[in-house]
Amino acid sequence: MRRRILPSLMALMLAVAAPARAGEGEELRRLHSMTLHLIEELVQEGVLSGAQAKRLIERAEQAAVSGDAQQDDVEATGEVRVPYVPEFVKDEIRQEVRSELQEDVVNAVIQQARQERWGVPDALPGWVYRIKWGGDIRLRGEGIRYAEDNTDFSHVDYQATNEEGVLTVQNTTGSRVRERLRLRLSMTAKVTTNLKAGVRLATGSILNPVSTNQTLGNTGAAYDLLLDRAWLRYDALDADGYNWMTLQGGRMPNPWLSTDLVWDVDLNFDGVAATFRHGFGGGEGLFGLDERDKTIFATLGAFPLQEVELSSHDKWLLGAQIGFEKRFLDQSSFRIGLAYYDYRNIEGVRNSLDSTLTDYTAPAYVQGGNSMFEISNQSDAAKALSRFGLASDFNVLDLTMQYDLALLAPVHWVFTANYVRNIGYDADEIRARTEGNMYVNSTLFTEDPERERTEGYLLRLSIGWPKTLERRSWKAFLTYRYLERDAVLDAFTDSDFHLGGTNAKGWILGGSYSINEYTWLKLRYLTADEIDGPPLGVDLLQLDLNAKF
Repeated sequence: MRRRILPSLMALMLAVAAPARAGEGEELRRLHSMTLHLIEELVQEGVLSGAQAKRLIERAEQAAVSGDAQQDDVEATGEVRVPYVPEFVKDEIRQEVRSELQEDVVNAVIQQARQERWGVPDALPGWVYRIKWGGDIRLRGEGIRYAEDNTDFSHVDYQATNEEGVLTVQNTTGSRVRERLRLRLSMTAKVTTNLKAGVRLATGSILNPVSTNQTLGNTGAAYDLLLDRAWLRYDALDADGYNWMTLQGGRMPNPWLSTDLVWDVDLNFDGVAATFRHGFGGGEGLFGLDERDKTIFATLGAFPLQEVELSSHDKWLLGAQIGFEKRFLDQSSFRIGLAYYDYRNIEGVRNSLDSTLTDYTAPAYVQGGNSMFEISNQSDAAKALSRFGLASDFNVLDLTMQYDLALLAPVHWVFTANYVRNIGYDADEIRARTEGNMYVNSTLFTEDPERERTEGYLLRLSIGWPKTLERRSWKAFLTYRYLERDAVLDAFTDSDFHLGGTNAKGWILGGSYSINEYTWLKLRYLTADEIDGPPLGVDLLQLDLNAKF
């Protein structure tokens, strides 16, 4: 704008400063006043700087002095010379000033509209900026190979049996390959400063709580997209902004420090949970008192597992955990937590003769491994429906420890150890409950409850980047698992190792590599054998392509 307006403005000022004939002085004074006023307005609008305006006026005054000298010559010679400013020059100046001022005003208005979110194309309501969207998709190729010495028709599929009422056995010899898909879409909304809400949709099955996989090959039929999470979370902050308490409720992510020895990574919890934290300690130096590199925490949770209508015997999970976390200056960290999980009303109750009133005590979901017994009790065997319940109660002690060593960051060495024991197993109670017919090892072979199998442990080493989200980041890991049949509830443990459930031991070897930002490959080999009972060995090879958005 300045480059276009300055020449025209200069021409006008020179015209004003030029000598004039007698009688034209009043008109030139008005034009001079108008020009000075115009320069002042241009300076205020930012079109001209103060220095540029000063230089224009100085040049005009110099021209005026020259004009006075010429006027003296006129008086001496009687000749008068008046430079003529054409009307088109005056019109051009007016149009340029009007156009450029209008452009600057429009830009200023748009800038203000964007800041105040007026009705311009890129202005959005305030609530849009409080919502965060995300998701991920995983494509999996999976090969399942059963050991050659597996025994045919020796293992009961208790889940299918309870659903159909007909005794069904597992496939233990038919190796196969399948392709699977997992899609998850999430939304997190900031309701207020301390309150957030979350919703997540995912593929999967209504009946399966530990898997969001959808096996491909459905004869072209569409897949289900289910409500996977729906929660509210309140974070209480102290005067220093430290999050000393978290309250959450609904269908929420896992609130415990744990591993997949107890809880599958896809498992969500229905209910309420509260976590309390106290930070203390601090580094050396002036700001050491503001650093809280040591934290003790405690988590309490109450989760309904199954509501039984017209009964006070609802199934519940009550949990408590206390733990400690230490963070180091080199990004290393150490965490340890001791948890106690108390299951209520989950053991089976045998029906009275020809009754089905206690069929509800059969577990809603079973992966296999826990000791079972038949709760059906029909006098007419031909019309009897088979229903099985859990033989043992479950009160699980869970000790989890993790040491993240970041001396070679971004490469981390992460050591994880987990030990579990079911202290709710009582041989005398089981004997009375099952009437001496406790089936073990996913078979129909009975065993005396005195021979308890209630312990499990996991050891894991991971080397690489904490997350493989950046291009060329990588991670390798090795895990050994040992989980006896009644150590934990088989419904909620890892769904991949030994194809899910308990009573299994073996290794997991694998790694991840990011082929692009937020896109990575993951390869795992899982080899597992049954601890007790007829041979049942299962090897899995999984190749995943993951994308996060």
